[in-house]
This record gives sequence, structure tokens and C-alpha cells, in this order.
Amino acid sequence: MKVLKFGSTAIDTPERLNIVADIVSKNNKCIVIVSAISGTTSLLEEISDYLYKKNPEGANETISILEKEYQQKIEHTYKNVEIKAKATLFLKEKINYIRSFTKDLFTLFEEKIVLAQGEILSSGIVNLLLQEKGIETKELSALDFIRIDKKNEPDLSFISSSLTKILADNRSDVYVTQGYICKNAYGEVDNFHFGGSDYTASLVGAAINAEEIQIWTSFDALYGNNSQLMANTSTVHQLNFDEAAELAYFGTKILHPICILPAKMANIPVKLLNIYTPEAKGTLISNDTESGKIKAIAAKDGITVINIKSSRMLLAHGFLRKVCEIFEKHLTSIDMLTTSEVGVSVTIDNAKYLAEITDDLKKLGIVAVDKSMTIISAVGDLDWKNAGLESKVLDSVKDIPVRMISFGGSSCNISFIVKEEDKSRALEALRNTIF
Repeated sequence: MKVLKFGSTAIDTPERLNIVADIVSKNNKCIVIVSAISGTTSLLEEISDYLYKKNPEGANETISILEKEYQQKIEHTYKNVEIKAKATLFLKEKINYIRSFTKDLFTLFEEKIVLAQGEILSSGIVNLLLQEKGIETKELSALDFIRIDKKNEPDLSFISSSLTKILADNRSDVYVTQGYICKNAYGEVDNFHFGGSDYTASLVGAAINAEEIQIWTSFDALYGNNSQLMANTSTVHQLNFDEAAELAYFGTKILHPICILPAKMANIPVKLLNIYTPEAKGTLISNDTESGKIKAIAAKDGITVINIKSSRMLLAHGFLRKVCEIFEKHLTSIDMLTTSEVGVSVTIDNAKYLAEITDDLKKLGIVAVDKSMTIISAVGDLDWKNAGLESKVLDSVKDIPVRMISFGGSSCNISFIVKEEDKSRALEALRNTIF
């Protein structure tokens, strides 16, 4: 059985909903996981905000907007009169349920219930559309089998045992359920704090030992919103999980490394696909590695390099810990780090607390800051035993000033820092040499 997850923009119009139904019809056995339809969560958050401010009139106005939007979707999505009537009744029940929260005390507990209605609405609409297409389905509530523990981590044992029993008791070739939502250790409606429906897909795939997890979007997921990504078109159809994790940093729409972890640990391949080109190969993420190949070059702007020099560092212990503690104190993540006998260089992509960080670092040594820098990374099979690949990357930029190099921390990445003004030249040089 496969797991097919459809993101919010993959189901946000009648046209896309029908494309999704056609895709599902070509998969004999699958669990379909859907996000909230694009824009729905924002409206539900607006409703919640009004209710926190004790403004039921404002909340009801937004609820009416939500209802009207879904009425239009129903009108243009379904052709069968009976199914359309079922969808209309379903919508009315959910809207009335949301309105019921405008009459009582509103807390975080109620807010999470309201937010969950986005995924519940979309799964109901998709389920009815599949039935209209003649596909036999069973709709499952994720609240019955997705649970997080007191540390907000997925309760893997509960998820596996609960879902296995539910599937056994409700035989079907196609199931439809919700992403993002869950229950917490106290039995309350909750949600994942990041990763959303992607996390649900990975957890469900691991729980049932799925043949494959498919992540469907309305765009090419590898490129996402990143125009600074160049890929080797002959090999980019396949990445391993570690390569995908490296690319996630650069704004690609690849799954967050934590979200994809259940699939990685269960050795279940994840395929990224576009609903508009369902026949295309997409990008397959698995534990397999293509030896000796660089898959992609990615760049990220807005990087700040901080260098700390101190003679006290020579032959001393604990210096690096003190440096890292300063960044931790100011809630700032370090992206790259290099050291020498008397110096440390780090990069950050969030300069919000730069002044406070540099003030604290000056107590340890001489501090120099370079702003408006770019990280460029080559991602692929860069294991140190594959002689020549790293030199090929660096030789490409031999005529460009390089501020910092990071290699060896990962077997699938070599990164270096250049000025933003040199980025285009560096990317072009790498393209010509590597691809």
C-alpha cells in the first residue's frame, strides 16, 4: 500500500481537486492524506483571533466568508446532485460547529479544535469527490490514531498499533484522512508544531510499512521557491535522505529532515511529484546513494560571517564551547563553523541579535564581521574516499575570493562562502564545470 499526501495548493481549486481524484484512481491501494485547502487555515486563525478578543461578531463574519468560499467550491467541484447535496450538508454541519465556539469561553484548547476543522473539511470534500468518481473509500479520523506524547513527539507505538487495528476493522482499497492534526497525551485535539501533513505522511508510511510515500504539490518540489538552485538533470530524479536534508536548508520544498525521519528509519522511499505532470519521474528520496555524483548546487543569500581570534585559544580547552554558548544565549543558530589554532569562524542567517552576539564575543577575543555574504553548496556523494570531487568544486571558483570553506561534516556536502556580488559568477563557474 502507498501513502499519497496532497498539499494545500494541490487541492485548492475544482480543477486541481479533479486532477487529484484522477491520480488516486490510478493507485489501487493507498492512504490519501490531505492538508487544509489553501487559505483555510488563515481564515480559521482569524476566527480564533476574534474570539480571543471577545469579538464574536467579527468571528461570525469570517465564518460566513469561509462558508461562502466552500459553497462555491462545492458548486463547481461536484456534478452528481446527490453527492453535491451530501457535500453541502457536510459543510453546513462543520460551519455550525465552528459557530458554536462563538458563544462560550475561548482558550487554546478551543483554538486547536477550530484549526483542526481545516483538514477535516478538506478530507471530507476529497472523500466525497472520490466516491463521485466511483472509487470505494473509507474516511478515517487522524485523531483516532495520530498521537503525540508529553514532549510533543509522535507516539510511534500508539500510532502503529492503532492504525493497524483501524485498517483491519475497516477494509478498503482507498482510505482518506487528515494531515497535521492529532491528539496529545491528554486526549485533547492538537497539531504538529512543524512539518504538518508531511510529518503525518511519513508517520503513516512508517506505521504501515508502505511501499512508497508520495508527496504531491502544484509545483516542482525540488525547486520550491528557490531560483538559486541548479540541478544535474540527469541525476536529480534521485536523492538520498541526507542529500535532501542538505537541500532543505536552501528553501527547497523538500521535507524537513525531522519530518522525513520516520520514513528514513523505516527505509521507505519518498517521491516528490507535481499534480500537473503526474507522468513525470519526480524526485525520489531514499537511502540509496548514487556513487560519485554531484546532484545539485544551491545558494543562500543574507549570510553573516563572524570571526573570533584569540591567542588564549591556543592549546586551550573549552573555548569553542564558550563561543557556542553565546549563540545559544541569543537564540541564534550557527550554519557553518571552521576552526584553527587561534581562531573560529561561524556563519549565521539571522542577524537579529548580531550586536549582542558581537559584544559578548569581544570578551573572548578580536571580532570581525562580514555581512552580505552567500553560502554556496554542492550536494551529492562527496564522501572523502571519492577523491577529486571536492577539488573539482573548488577549482571551479579558483578566480573568485572565497571567505570560508566547510567540508567533512557531511559526506554529501561541500560549502563555501563568497560575497553576494560574486554569487552569480560562482554559480555560473560551477554550472560549467560540474554539469
